[in-house]
Amino acid sequence: MLTGDMLRRAARRFPDKPATLWQGTETSYRDLNARANALAHALLALGLPKEAKVGIISRNRPEYGTTFFGVAKTGYVLVNVSVLYAPEELSFVLDKADVEVLIFEDLFADKVAAVRDGLPKIKHFVAIGEEALGAPTFEAFIAGQPMGEPDLTSRWALHEDDPFSMTYTGGTTGRPKGVLATHRARAVTAHTVMVEEAIDERDIVGIVTPMFHVAALNIMFQPAVLAGATVTMLSKWDVDDFREMARDTGMTANFFVPTQASMVVQDPNFDPEAYRTWRKASFAGAPMPDWVQVELGKKLPDLRLTQIYGQSEMGVICALRYWKLAEKLGAVGREAYNVDIDVVHPDGTSVKPGEIGEVVSRGENLMREYYREPEQTAGFFKHNDGWGWSGDMATIDAEGYVTLVDRSKEMLISGGENIYPSEIEKVIYELEAVSECAVFGIPDDKWGEVPAAYIAIKAGASLTEQEVVDHCAAHLARFKRPRLVKFVDDFPKTPIGKIQKTVLREPHWAGKTKAI
Repeated sequence: MLTGDMLRRAARRFPDKPATLWQGTETSYRDLNARANALAHALLALGLPKEAKVGIISRNRPEYGTTFFGVAKTGYVLVNVSVLYAPEELSFVLDKADVEVLIFEDLFADKVAAVRDGLPKIKHFVAIGEEALGAPTFEAFIAGQPMGEPDLTSRWALHEDDPFSMTYTGGTTGRPKGVLATHRARAVTAHTVMVEEAIDERDIVGIVTPMFHVAALNIMFQPAVLAGATVTMLSKWDVDDFREMARDTGMTANFFVPTQASMVVQDPNFDPEAYRTWRKASFAGAPMPDWVQVELGKKLPDLRLTQIYGQSEMGVICALRYWKLAEKLGAVGREAYNVDIDVVHPDGTSVKPGEIGEVVSRGENLMREYYREPEQTAGFFKHNDGWGWSGDMATIDAEGYVTLVDRSKEMLISGGENIYPSEIEKVIYELEAVSECAVFGIPDDKWGEVPAAYIAIKAGASLTEQEVVDHCAAHLARFKRPRLVKFVDDFPKTPIGKIQKTVLREPHWAGKTKAI
């Protein structure tokens, strides 16, 4: 299914229904489709070749949705760029992605100005909001353009296996990589989410993570449009704004990350009445501590949680529905609708229940490639047999439920013993005072590396290093116990809430070589 057809069909089915709600304004499906068509015509008028790259730097707002579908109707490729990049990172990504058109929110004009002179490939700039850097505004750029569907027959054919979207990974192991996906791959994920998260036309879907990331754009926004639901969005996460958005719009469903869920249950101004319509929530991106799930259940008993698991490279590949959540607590789900998964040994053979292996997936859900990264792409499709390798270590039980052990690259080797930080983190989370924690390897002259634990404590709670040490000693083998315990106020995180262990680890390994 072509991405543009999702919006076109929704506009035919629900022309007057609000497609997006944002800061007190609403855009109907008819208008969203018309504006996407106008943008498509404006871009096509630039005379760029098929698969030319159009970048966007913007917070969540209706123009992002217009750009997503508008670019999808042209045969060009939308490059989703993080608003958090420093100038050097921004320059690297825009150059690596071969961006020729850059659509940017006026809020980020200074960032764009800082790198513009070093990016000769970018020939056209468009500013969302107020005029900036001499570029036409978004409204001026699409003004006067036809609002009917663009006809590409005189230019090129558009196929489901054509690329249309590129999202850059968080770069947890080095430079960000551009995940290039086809129309078909993202359509598979949209259908998967619509089924597994039970999204339908009655829903008002909250977008509260950044749309430059797959989680918001392809795992919430795109499925919502496919279903004909209404989307309400926050430009920036704030628990007070989330509460009031839910109250004002009647939000029924959303995706959020465990950090955001934790903030909701710890909100000093928590008001169950604000969430009276909220019935469906999905989460992913990091393990959700058991205490957060328990508190959500107590405070919002009508809220049904679905855990999902996937990657930018694969889309959603596992789901754990609410009726299995308590029984399979700790798992990330089993094979989702529309995909194939397995947990395998390095040679590709399936592990037995309880054995540790790497999660792999096969199907039309997979990315095409890491853009301009042939070695990295070959590493993902390592056996060249259609299976993509996730880098996530896991076990799978007899019923097919997958429990993540850790990222293969997060594993540390201490005195020849393999240690998975997530196992230690689970034990630390058993301490009631713990809000968040991160375990990683630090250098040790005798053992090569040993575990360190950074811990954030819940507001009003108390915890000592000795209490952590004693608890770990009671539940973990000696070689797995943290040798360093440090209390922190907050953690560096990716846009979807993953703790950036590389940032925490870096000072400890400066000038040293890690064991793995």
